[in-house]
Amino acid sequence: MVPVQRLCRDCFLRIFGREGDANIVDYAECDLCEGLSGEIEKFVDLIEERLKGYEFYTFSVGTKIDTEIIEKDEEMKKKVSRDFKDIKTWLNRRIGRELERRTGKRFVYSDYDINVIVDTRFDHVILQVAPVYIYGRYLKLVRGIPQTKWPCRICRGVGCRRCNYTGKQYPESVEEIIAKKVLEEFQGDGESFHGCGREDIDARMLGNGRPFVLEIKNPKKRRANLKELEKKINEYASGKVKVVGLRYSDKNEIRRLKEESFPKVYHAKIFADEEIQEKRLKEVLSSLEGRTIKQQTPLRVAHRRADKVREKKIYGCKLIWVKGKEALIEIKAESGTYIKELVSGDEGRTRPSISEMLGSRCEVKELDVVAVEGE
Repeated sequence: MVPVQRLCRDCFLRIFGREGDANIVDYAECDLCEGLSGEIEKFVDLIEERLKGYEFYTFSVGTKIDTEIIEKDEEMKKKVSRDFKDIKTWLNRRIGRELERRTGKRFVYSDYDINVIVDTRFDHVILQVAPVYIYGRYLKLVRGIPQTKWPCRICRGVGCRRCNYTGKQYPESVEEIIAKKVLEEFQGDGESFHGCGREDIDARMLGNGRPFVLEIKNPKKRRANLKELEKKINEYASGKVKVVGLRYSDKNEIRRLKEESFPKVYHAKIFADEEIQEKRLKEVLSSLEGRTIKQQTPLRVAHRRADKVREKKIYGCKLIWVKGKEALIEIKAESGTYIKELVSGDEGRTRPSISEMLGSRCEVKELDVVAVEGE
């Protein structure tokens, strides 16, 4: 390694913390930083150009520096036996303070809107843009729409004749309907949808809606009128999906939605093989209240979920109406309860079941989630 003999003024101050003129040279002749200390203005110019079009309020700065310069800096620490600020930390701070002065945005070390990475070896700037998170609740007003995008079972998302080269099993989803207008508003280049559980494709989500957080990736805008955005989404959704209560959120709320257990209230229209006796059905529903049932992974989802037995609490059951072989019942159950299987028994994989207790084979004809509680 080339021995360090000559230092520019900034490197001398960084190491010794005082003015000095011994071996002080121009930036380009500095044996330690090899001119980097004199390129602050140039790097900030590059950053400002790269940031054009991005809305942000806070930023952080990182740098990539030639390995040889970093090694010489470390050798200098050993040589002078001083714990001075290393070249990388010093450069990050100097660039950050200059960019702060020029833009009026706040230079921070964490929880930033944008992290700016300057590759000083090639005069290249990379932006790491923090996502924008939007919380809300959605209502799914029609059946036949999945919550999230489903890749085509045949091509796995590549695109084929079966899916009309869309790569999707279903033409649209709650996620896509909501995300379209949000991505347009925030000018993001991607998104992730985080729901508090999910309903079946053939079930509606009614009542107060299901909580969700939409994560917008690489957004160029960070602020919008969420009331107006809510209106745009609902107009675009044209009666299929509705969002309410949009507000800004963060990744901690995603964790909360995934970890907490929210009881759900369902309305299930059931159909039996035989005419339903109202008194008997009421007795069955009453006996289920407060009971813990055991559910082995249903046959209809066994191909994509681990086959195990889950215990779920039934908080409440009541009869809304009964007519012949049909009835409408309300069930309040622990999050993750398979309601269709609670009714049918799923060939004995759910016990007890309404079919078993009623002594007549029943199945769910229509299912609606009418409340997600606990928020």
